[in-house]
Amino acid sequence: MQIFKPFRFIPKTTIEKETIKILQEMENTPNYQLKFPIDASRIAEFLGLDVVWDHIPNDEKGVIAARIFPLEKLIEVNELIPELRGGFGESTIAHEIGHWVLHIDQHRVNKCLSVGKIMMKVEPLLCRNEVNLNGIEWQAQYFASCLLMPRFKLKEICENRNLQQWKELYNIAEELGVTISNLVHRLKDLGWIELKENSRQIELKK
Repeated sequence: MQIFKPFRFIPKTTIEKETIKILQEMENTPNYQLKFPIDASRIAEFLGLDVVWDHIPNDEKGVIAARIFPLEKLIEVNELIPELRGGFGESTIAHEIGHWVLHIDQHRVNKCLSVGKIMMKVEPLLCRNEVNLNGIEWQAQYFASCLLMPRFKLKEICENRNLQQWKELYNIAEELGVTISNLVHRLKDLGWIELKENSRQIELKK
């Protein structure tokens, strides 16, 4: 039985709607109301996924930042990578949640579990330390960005803030619990700011 969905193009609007749906469901569930900065492990728990930090050995392609085991409903994060503590770690866990929502057939997972997963072997889906922005990896990373920095929260937190000042952007990134690079990429994608090529000068686009 195929656990992973065949690759398909998913529009950004569809991916963002998936994250908003999850956040709204959490907000309407006792003990899961939204808190910022968002704890990605809490979202994983809400979706029935466990998150563990463990030693993940390198394979022939190099370092593995994290991986998801569909039949175990488990996200494993590499504790040997210091950079994963903090905003990058939250993004990595949210990235794996993106794979779970977008690329894993949860109906088939539950069907397999109902008949006994011992009869099946499913290889984990791996996430490298460097993000491959092609295909499902790009989709999962965009999902993570929308999940940790939802548009409605960005509008609230950025109101009356000078987005042309790097110090202000660093403050916003800290308040949201994300890396500065993730924040800048999200704001650029929303069309709120633009960085001139080979420059740190920020232009407002709103």
